Amino acid sequence: MLTAHLLTLTFIWTVLVSPGSAVKFVVPQCDRNMFDRNVENCLSDFNKSMESSGYQDQCPWPTVKRPYNKLKYCVDNWATTSWCKGRGFLADDIFLEVHQMYFTLCGQVHDPPLFTLIMLIAPVIIVTFFLPLLCVHLTTWKTEMPGTLGL
Repeated sequence: MLTAHLLTLTFIWTVLVSPGSAVKFVVPQCDRNMFDRNVENCLSDFNKSMESSGYQDQCPWPTVKRPYNKLKYCVDNWATTSWCKGRGFLADDIFLEVHQMYFTLCGQVHDPPLFTLIMLIAPVIIVTFFLPLLCVHLTTWKTEMPGTLGL
């Protein structure tokens, strides 16, 4: 009885699963219209959240992390649902456009305000001026304590 089951399973494996068999899994084509239509909704929500971020004046990154992650999840979800994930870099193109529009100022380095620079540099300058005075004071300080006899 066991031999009959093993022969049946071997036959099924050979016919259905082996390479060159008649049964094959076909991956559906990317439904670009579904992807584009739904990603536009994702982008619309993200654009509304970016209106108050002040991205024209400064890098908005820390304050828009949550909407950005929501956009990423939405785009990835629709790429998977419409069978477009990994095909033609569609999601990458969308994020490239988002970064070019909203995050262009994030890579630029700006000098700190003048007050911050003064607060960073002033202690070094003060120590540089007073260190020689401290050294002179320490080297000329008498080692004898007052009221003791120099025996």
